[in-house]
Amino acid sequence: MSFLSESLCLHKTVRKHYLSLSSVAECLVTYVWVDKTGERVRSKIKSLNEEPAGIRDIPEWSVGWMIDELSTEVILVPVRMFRDPFFLDPNKLVLCEVLYNSYEPIESNQRSKCAKVMEEVKEFQPWFGMEQEYTVFGLDGEPFGWPSQEWTFTRGEIKMSCGVGIDKVFGRDISICHYKACLYAGVKICGTNAESLPSQWEFQVGPCEGIEMGDHLWIARYILHHVCEDFGVVASLDAKPIKGIDATSGCHTNFSTLEMRSEGGLQFIKEAIRRLGKRHFQHLQVYDPHGGADNMTRLTSQRSTSSFHDFSTATACRNVSVRIPGYVSRRGCGYFEDRRPAANCDPYMVTRALVETCLLEATGEDDKEEETMAA
Repeated sequence: MSFLSESLCLHKTVRKHYLSLSSVAECLVTYVWVDKTGERVRSKIKSLNEEPAGIRDIPEWSVGWMIDELSTEVILVPVRMFRDPFFLDPNKLVLCEVLYNSYEPIESNQRSKCAKVMEEVKEFQPWFGMEQEYTVFGLDGEPFGWPSQEWTFTRGEIKMSCGVGIDKVFGRDISICHYKACLYAGVKICGTNAESLPSQWEFQVGPCEGIEMGDHLWIARYILHHVCEDFGVVASLDAKPIKGIDATSGCHTNFSTLEMRSEGGLQFIKEAIRRLGKRHFQHLQVYDPHGGADNMTRLTSQRSTSSFHDFSTATACRNVSVRIPGYVSRRGCGYFEDRRPAANCDPYMVTRALVETCLLEATGEDDKEEETMAA
């Protein structure tokens, strides 16, 4: 990020005039999709003659795609529509799947695979909530708001989670504006807070059922990056955002089924956790986009993380792989929290792995888990 120029900080007030211009009856639709890295989103805008009443009213589109160093054309298929918090009503954001011209999903299209699994388990009514951490950087590549490089935090100063005060947290305007933009769009955002580093934040999305979890989190990420453009900063989802400091960024994932949420559900929670323990390393392979490499540096048993090498679980404890919240244990029903997914995880892969392990019948002695997780 250090190659970016300060000249990128445009005077955003200038554009107010242009955004206020009438567009007659046209509706601007911003197509958003996940690129082949599985970490980034891309977008482009199309004009429609009238406001779409639903997702079926938004046409497919095409985009260039690099395959084996050759540029080819793939199809953007709209799958979920949101209000546009940047152009405002009647304009829309639309999340798209990426398909080949044969209408087969592109290899990096994890949504298609996840949707099939969610359809198989819909009778369980799987709910998810994901806690997205991110770190804000300036255009110089340094953490936003931090003093010169000569200044360093002590261990006590780093732990600013839920902090308040200009000397404790940096970038609250970004967090709040992102929250409001998500609410306007219809994203199921449900909370936000300052995190451990002064320029690190978290927002929570959920509860969402089935495939909508991944859809809502990806659009929330798109909105975050767009808000940061307006502020002239960069949001990083790196699992280990700053070298030399042991703070990390995760995407803790809460999961429940109707049985878990009902009276006596604690037994079903414990059974799901037992299954997760048998597939610890298979889950780690899909809990970051680099086959577990990011989590290997993040999950060190330090700073509220668990061990990468050993599965662990406990009640009301945060240095574990999977946590049962204290009040869930007291009530005897609710949900559990998988604390292993990294901040840059693909939510489709995480939620798919959870339902495959916890809900779908395993063959034999819980064998062949690596086949389903690595596919």
